[in-house]
Amino acid sequence: MSELLSGQPGERRLFLGNEAIVRGALEAGVALVTTYPGTPASEIGDRCYEISRETDLRFEFSTNEKVALEVAAGTAACGWRVLCAMKHVGLNVAADALMTLAYVGVKGGMVIVSADDPSLFSSQNEQDNRYYAKMAGLPMLEPANPDEALEMTKAAFALSEELKVPVLLRTTTRVNHTRGPVTLGELPPPPGLGKFHKEPFQKVMVPAVARQAHVRLLQAEDQARALAEVSPYNRAGGNGAWGIVTSGVSRSYVADALKELGLTDKVKVLELGFTQPLPERLIEDFLAPLSKVLVVEELEPFLEEGLKAIAQTRGLMVTIRGKDPELFSRLFEYHPGLVRQVIARFFGAAYEAPALAIPEGILGHTLPDRPPNLCPGCPHRATYYAVKIALKDLGVEGVFPTDIGCYTLGLLPPLSMADFLICMGSSISTAAGISQATGQKVVAFIGDSTFFHAGLPALVNAVHNRHDFLLVILDNGTTAMTGSQPHPGVSMLPPGYPGEHVPIPRVVKALGVNQLWVVNPFKYKESLAATKEALAAAGVRVLISQAPCVLYEARITGKKRQARFQVTRGCEDCRHCLDYFGCPAMYLEKGEAGKLLIDPDVCSGCAFCVQWCEHIRPAGAGK
Repeated sequence: MSELLSGQPGERRLFLGNEAIVRGALEAGVALVTTYPGTPASEIGDRCYEISRETDLRFEFSTNEKVALEVAAGTAACGWRVLCAMKHVGLNVAADALMTLAYVGVKGGMVIVSADDPSLFSSQNEQDNRYYAKMAGLPMLEPANPDEALEMTKAAFALSEELKVPVLLRTTTRVNHTRGPVTLGELPPPPGLGKFHKEPFQKVMVPAVARQAHVRLLQAEDQARALAEVSPYNRAGGNGAWGIVTSGVSRSYVADALKELGLTDKVKVLELGFTQPLPERLIEDFLAPLSKVLVVEELEPFLEEGLKAIAQTRGLMVTIRGKDPELFSRLFEYHPGLVRQVIARFFGAAYEAPALAIPEGILGHTLPDRPPNLCPGCPHRATYYAVKIALKDLGVEGVFPTDIGCYTLGLLPPLSMADFLICMGSSISTAAGISQATGQKVVAFIGDSTFFHAGLPALVNAVHNRHDFLLVILDNGTTAMTGSQPHPGVSMLPPGYPGEHVPIPRVVKALGVNQLWVVNPFKYKESLAATKEALAAAGVRVLISQAPCVLYEARITGKKRQARFQVTRGCEDCRHCLDYFGCPAMYLEKGEAGKLLIDPDVCSGCAFCVQWCEHIRPAGAGK
């Protein structure tokens, strides 16, 4: 049984922030969870999938975030409570649905988790999704730790049903991936069947209906503002003529900093957890007696702008600062040391940053860089190698629009197979633009999960408009980068997974592509020949490179490749394998002048290099 299903009410457990959200949803009686996997929200879907195998919880890995939100919206319209989880850029994909769903409203409670990623640990931007809540006119809660994540998730469902609109639960990586103590509550029985009641003149957003729906949304926002004024998640404390306003994980940093700086009795603090709409009267009462206020919030000046507007409207003469070259940056996530330093500077407190604790033996030594890399035995590396060699043999230079996934790591040398990237699915559309503007040989790369997520419309567009480029679909049988979640194209499904397999070649043909090659990248000669043929052709053509992710395959089958390989005598140090292939198992024994070796503890035994280098043989096969 999942640990998220066990335990007695009142018991304390250690959960990740994401796990706390799942437990909170379960305690709220959630009936359906939808998601498209994306860090830092991935564990929400992973845990809900596990729980769905043991309980009546309905769960799906949706093809993209827009679809996930729309499935959840249909279910919420029938009275079930639903949770829809995604990372911050996923809400861009779902935004079209979100903006009008705010007008349509919900019957059962709907909570939308938007997991922001300050410092871009696993993302292409660090946008601040608090502005989505404001733009949509929807309530938003922001937990600071796992315990609040659990409680706010439950509160968000109740708030959603009271106001009849979706509620955003906005988290950040530091909350999602922090493990902390939570207090368990009751797990209710599963709900019965829902029922859809026809109300077309409230739920079908033609202009005449939408005009009235917008009125209802603004009324709901006014109700939410009144609730924010008395919310237990918005609280003021402390004494003094100075103030700090803060939200999210920064609240914990502020509490520690004031204690360490000895300012606990000198600075009033307003902690905001219900941040959209802002509690204007509470903020006015907080600001009125103060001379200056520091706003501590990561990323954009969302609170700062709101505070300044409230102060100006009320005629309050108080200095409010936050984002400033001398204070906080709009860049990256904060940390306790930074918050201590800025608070001390702003309020003139004595502070000396502690010396860095450096382990003995590190002084005087530079640690080697460890950039992210494709795994040993990754089929993507074999595909990239075939494309590189094919282009080299044809005497052609390629341009490589790429996409979001493990294969984005093809950016790094020696592969160097990524030249342009925007977002999910953009490789196909940008390839079309580059090819028609330049006439250059364009090879676009997209993964299997990303292809289903956002590649289908782009490929249809390319076929319809007669563009000229080669699309390589890197099909490793899973959504590998975010934790090996399934998608419609997965044939090696996890045990018990109910999804239907949708073969990618069949989809590609159905979209009008007439030139299609399907290869196993580990069969090098066949793969190289097909790649050359595809490169030499014209028009929209697709090469599907199919081989399972080595880590996913081992997880599903329980088997690992046993063969290992070595470099035999006669290697003339041509460096071809390092300059064109770059397997992490290959290295030079003593730096640049050393002998080429293969680390047997790193080698996956994929046997790809044996097919093009006569000086590599199975270990123990002679020197």
